[in-house]
Amino acid sequence: MSYLPSYLAGVRVLRLFGSLGCCLLIWLGSAAVTFGDGDVRRIYETQCADCHGVNGEGVAGVYDDPLSGGRSLAALAEIIHDTMPQHDPEQCTGEDAQRVAEFIFQNFYTEEARAMDKPPRIELSRMTVRQYLNAASDLFVPMIGEARVDDQRGLTAQYYSSRNFRRGTQVIERVDPRVDFAFGDQSPDPENIGQEEFSIQWRGAILAEETGEYELVLRSENGARLWVNDMDRPLIDAWVQSGDDSENRETIHLLGGRAYPIRINFAKTSQESASISLLWQPPRRVLEVIPTRNLSPHWAPSMLVINTPFPPDDSSMGYERGTSVSQAWHEATTHAAIEVANYVVNDLARLAKVKEDDPQRATGIREFCHQFVERAFRRPLTDEQKRFFVDTHFEGRENLEDAVKRVVLLALTSPRFLYTEMGRQELDDYDVAARLAFGLWDSLPDSALLRAAADGQLRTPDQVASQARRMLQDHRARSKLRHFFHHWLQVHRAEDVSKDSELFPDFEPAILSDAMTSLDLLLDHVAWSPESDFRQLLLTSDMFVNPRLASFYGLTVDQDLDGFQQVSCDPQQQAGVLTHPFLMTGFAYVRVSSPIHRGVFLLRGVLGRALRPPPVAVAPDDETLAPSLTTRERIAIQTRSEACQACHSMINPLGFSLEHYDAVGRFRDTERGQPIDASGSYRPVEGEVAEFVGARQLAEYLADSDEVARSFAQQLFHHLAKQPVPAYSSTNLDELTNRFVDSDYHIQKLMVSILTATALQPGGGASEE
Repeated sequence: MSYLPSYLAGVRVLRLFGSLGCCLLIWLGSAAVTFGDGDVRRIYETQCADCHGVNGEGVAGVYDDPLSGGRSLAALAEIIHDTMPQHDPEQCTGEDAQRVAEFIFQNFYTEEARAMDKPPRIELSRMTVRQYLNAASDLFVPMIGEARVDDQRGLTAQYYSSRNFRRGTQVIERVDPRVDFAFGDQSPDPENIGQEEFSIQWRGAILAEETGEYELVLRSENGARLWVNDMDRPLIDAWVQSGDDSENRETIHLLGGRAYPIRINFAKTSQESASISLLWQPPRRVLEVIPTRNLSPHWAPSMLVINTPFPPDDSSMGYERGTSVSQAWHEATTHAAIEVANYVVNDLARLAKVKEDDPQRATGIREFCHQFVERAFRRPLTDEQKRFFVDTHFEGRENLEDAVKRVVLLALTSPRFLYTEMGRQELDDYDVAARLAFGLWDSLPDSALLRAAADGQLRTPDQVASQARRMLQDHRARSKLRHFFHHWLQVHRAEDVSKDSELFPDFEPAILSDAMTSLDLLLDHVAWSPESDFRQLLLTSDMFVNPRLASFYGLTVDQDLDGFQQVSCDPQQQAGVLTHPFLMTGFAYVRVSSPIHRGVFLLRGVLGRALRPPPVAVAPDDETLAPSLTTRERIAIQTRSEACQACHSMINPLGFSLEHYDAVGRFRDTERGQPIDASGSYRPVEGEVAEFVGARQLAEYLADSDEVARSFAQQLFHHLAKQPVPAYSSTNLDELTNRFVDSDYHIQKLMVSILTATALQPGGGASEE
């Protein structure tokens, strides 16, 4: 198969190597060229540049793809040795092929080589959508206070012997792990509460783990009300039941990593029986009783949650970043600013802490506006700024609410609020504070960080590291790390999968939902343990399962416990996230596994190697057309062509090592009556080819791989800083990786190292002269 334009048909050059620039060299003459005798640069320019460009950038209409990729130097040399020039490969072999490969590799093939030619800079950047939503919510923390979230879970419950919470009739106060009770015709406490009538109030906070739409469901044949976030208006009001409808539903948008106030009032009166259950359906999950881990007995203040839709951020570089400004984004930020302004005016008394009849109301509201704008801009205002952004809007204006709206709109549409990187050549402590906050929380600095900035305590790496370690204890840091893990593991691939109902009749959406919760619990368990050892993400044989998940995957748990339990699995069958059922299910087809999907994930996501899309999209062969073949045999046949093998020689051997796991992630020893062949291999950028059999040997190799450590450090850097690594220093990634390895692969310490390396870097970037 030829991929060349017709006018190049006379020169057979196959796109053999995908991301490598594939054809590498085009030899137009028949005479042999001995590179040991001449200058490699001159030879490249005379023999190769016409098609590949002087700096490997490609030539439009001839060969568009640049000479760049992720293969090792040895692999590059081997390709030239074996295939170039096309008409007579023997003309460039051995040492000559090695020299040509070194020239290409060192000058423009690798990311590092390209960065030296055009060093990246710290780019002017606006907030990402996630950062905007978080920042808008946190604007009011100094006015309303912060939620208190500790390790205690459940809701504070007060039981009354009356139907209407009458003072003096409270007989019980305790913490209930969740709201899921079927009292029937009995009393919650027969000794103190009659069965004819009683009431219960639950209070505390609900902990949202992800940002998105949450459906709340209140089930009860009795009177009940539910408040979430807005304590003035019930989200669900079912105090008076009509007919037999005992289930009420409402949807609310919540931000991940935050606590929202919740209250439930329940009363049993003339009904024969009593029951109540509080359920939710979080993003990408099925409906379930709200688990204990998502409830706190401590009160939390109501928070602003922006409902304005935003266009998605640019993720073309492999991470979300705010380097593009579109008309849609401009309109979204304007509408969001109006939403915030309306929120402020509607809740002005609480936010400004002034009453309608307060004679100092105007002064108090103006002071609130000063505080609001300082909060939005992440720094104290100068006298000139106070006048421009606040005071002028109150002059000669009797309607204070109109003045407040003008202040809010002006502040929230200002670049001082919208942009996280303004290109300042000299940073002050407040710039450092903002970088720390957006890096670890995707939000604004808190009061402690701003105090440190005011005191000049953010000027050294040690001072920055100390604040970063403190900030890691905040739930917003956990939310950001989970967001990164979901991106790293490509969780979106398994959000809406389906499987063949005849082959897997017991696979249902609840299994997938449980598996995702299981994965999140594993990630949190490893990352936030004292050791925080990245290698355990690949090596641990532990899993978190509930009875339903355990039954599906053949594991043993305590069936008397409804929640998730940590269990130890067979180390030969379970290797951390690499074999986790959620990922194995996502990296599979409806009926069979997908060594290609799994191999691409390992190559790109775990090892950090570059791959481009195939030159021609090829649908996988239907396994029913060759029922006697295993998946491995079928994939080997389908990808055996020379063009396919350019990438699949790396992809397939990695994916084959996970062939013990079927399309729903269950372990198997045979397929179609044949023993599973899980042997695999990998050629690293440097060193000899590694061979392994099965997931355990694969995991042990990856956990000890310098490439894996470097890739993880780089991807986490991108997620935190939203900037390319070379923008800060050409040696930064090497230093971070070495520090990561020396810390025993401590994920939390890596996060601190990244923020320490970036927070103090001037806005012009390392490339500035």
